[in-house]
Amino acid sequence: MASVRPYARHISRGYRTLTPQAWWTACSVQGIPLQPFQRPLSSGRTDASSAKTMDSGEKPDNCLRVLIVGAPGAGKGTQSHRIRSEFPVYPISSGDVLRRHIAMKTVIGQRAAPIVAKGEMVPDNIMVDLIDNELDQLDHEHWLLDGFPRSVTQAELLDKSLTAKEQPLNAVLNLVVPEEVLLQRIEDRWVHVPSGRVYNLSYNPPETPGKDDATGEPLTKREDDKPEVLKARLQRYNELTAPMLEYYNAKQILRTFKGSTSDEIYPQIRQFLSERFSQK
Repeated sequence: MASVRPYARHISRGYRTLTPQAWWTACSVQGIPLQPFQRPLSSGRTDASSAKTMDSGEKPDNCLRVLIVGAPGAGKGTQSHRIRSEFPVYPISSGDVLRRHIAMKTVIGQRAAPIVAKGEMVPDNIMVDLIDNELDQLDHEHWLLDGFPRSVTQAELLDKSLTAKEQPLNAVLNLVVPEEVLLQRIEDRWVHVPSGRVYNLSYNPPETPGKDDATGEPLTKREDDKPEVLKARLQRYNELTAPMLEYYNAKQILRTFKGSTSDEIYPQIRQFLSERFSQK
């Protein structure tokens, strides 16, 4: 596993805004190993061997189609980075995807841009279209979704879309961290606004204090990274997310991981993913 760790930060911070094809290509060019654990996952690609399997009626059950959820400051980004350093998953951050489409002025991006410019919430149907577009490019690859859905309504819309693609969500990773820990994490959090890269002085500090690793540009605090704002966000998160978690629990794909640090939580996640998705 040691050979993988130096690449983790490079992948997560350098390639997070690439398209799916560009991400896989970049990893290949850089020589980044994408399947470094004992019993590798099926790639999920529709080559001759996988096409044969699919034609035989077998479902690629060991293909990762995973959603990660957690309250603000719960460490979704950190856990996603660690998962991606050991499992061959393509990261899909709904916020990053939205920003990329707006910057590239795609059809979906042009629909979303004026809404975002007004500071309003992007409608659910547009967000589903964004995720749909991303998944269409992956062609049964493993993926890890972050940032969407956030409510039962959104979850139902996403499920409908994924079912139509015959790629249903098969695991929801729910991160549970004590509120006092969340407050401390938010206090220690700094961001690189142009890229959206997030750092934390406690467990994920920048290589140079106050500077972005990739560009050397200054880091700043988010306007909403204040205790009173976080408490309001946590209340809203719980109101929206609790019903969604019940929805996924009823579908028997919800897994909850508890801890005060990422080092406490990640081994639980790693064990679950290895057991759930490794080939038999």
